[in-house]
Amino acid sequence: MAEVTFFELADCPANAKQKQQLRAAGHALVVRDLAAQAWTRETLRPFFGDRPVDEWFNRRAPAIKQGAVDPESLGEDAALDAMIADVTLIRRPLIQVGDRREAGFDPNMLNAWIGIAPTGESCDSKHARGQCDHGHHHFPQRA
Repeated sequence: MAEVTFFELADCPANAKQKQQLRAAGHALVVRDLAAQAWTRETLRPFFGDRPVDEWFNRRAPAIKQGAVDPESLGEDAALDAMIADVTLIRRPLIQVGDRREAGFDPNMLNAWIGIAPTGESCDSKHARGQCDHGHHHFPQRA
């Protein structure tokens, strides 16, 4: 099993459920507070790979919901600067195993990468249809 560095926001119920799922799959977690990191463009950028900039964002962030930040209008540097200034904008969790980094909790991608029990479709897919319950999924509990 993998050692997974898991960057979260401490008050995020979805992140708590995601950690349970990773631990249930036998992974060792190194949990870090996303808000306590001294992010720079250089340290944050690798988590987003070749995804379009608008997919780097947490769509439920207050600044996006209120219209203060429009992910579709930002280039890479402006997006990174906005996320460094307001970590709630970052799609979370940020996950690192070895040299690979990813943003967001996509069960199918994670299962292919490090192995977890697949849950079907990603939260993002459910959110797109308005059917996700914001991370309160029911994962098997450890005995």
